[in-house]
Amino acid sequence: MKESFIIALDGSAASGKSTLGCALAKKLNCLYLDTGVMYRAVTWAALHHHIDPTDEAAVSALAETIRLEILPPNENDGRQATILVDGTDITWEIRTPEIDAHVSLVSSYPGVRAVLTRQQRDIARRGSVVMVGRDIGTVVLPDADLKLFIEASVEVRARRRYEERIARGEPADYDAILAAMVRRDKLDREKPISPMVPADDAIIINTDNLSPEAVMSRALALLEEALSAKKERA
Repeated sequence: MKESFIIALDGSAASGKSTLGCALAKKLNCLYLDTGVMYRAVTWAALHHHIDPTDEAAVSALAETIRLEILPPNENDGRQATILVDGTDITWEIRTPEIDAHVSLVSSYPGVRAVLTRQQRDIARRGSVVMVGRDIGTVVLPDADLKLFIEASVEVRARRRYEERIARGEPADYDAILAAMVRRDKLDREKPISPMVPADDAIIINTDNLSPEAVMSRALALLEEALSAKKERA
């Protein structure tokens, strides 16, 4: 695909948006950015520096100072990208229950969001991108060519997260994951800043009973329609 485009993929944790985003980027030969890892990285950095995640001022100040890099995978261990903070590879360290417990709070801080939103917009200006998160279509890239909101039931999402951890050889408790996910969904929906809601012009796709291939086909068809409409308006 020669023309430049921006795809915004929003949705809840384990809805399938990251799987879709990564697959789309590979298919379209463009940049893939999961913005959620950026908030997880700030959360990891706060804990690593012994900063209380509830200390909004300290966490926001830290977000301004860390060097966050999101690079192509450098290990064949299932990662979709390599995440570095000040040169340290934290790709899997940001996927622990401890990070899960604090990332929603950290991502609610206006100072943290301002820093990372600025970085995300800078990245989008460089060329075609598939950007994944919770407020991409509503806040970060409101003029995206295609906005998709990916959803799935909380039970299906908890099962997916449980199976991911088991596959990596990590201990996992389905009931605990489910309870944590229910809590995080509530926090994400009720955030006073950038709540997790579909953009008015987003297309909602429920992945409960769809294979990744079916979701991919639907997204590609929607992108083709969106770009055709864009050309007609030009």
